[in-house]
Amino acid sequence: MDPRDTPGYRLHRALSNLNSIDIEQLDAPDRKRIAEATTLLKQVGLLTRPGASEEADATIDS
Repeated sequence: MDPRDTPGYRLHRALSNLNSIDIEQLDAPDRKRIAEATTLLKQVGLLTRPGASEEADATIDS
């Protein structure tokens, strides 16, 4: 089985790519975007874990 076919692979790769960016070289708005994207990907990762639907305290802000 190709590891790219496993659940969460693309999520993990996106988060890894964001974490590898040298934010010191970015301007303030881009730093903010990277921080927000990282936070959102981490939240999605928590929601897509097996059994996450059974956990309480999962809220969605819209």
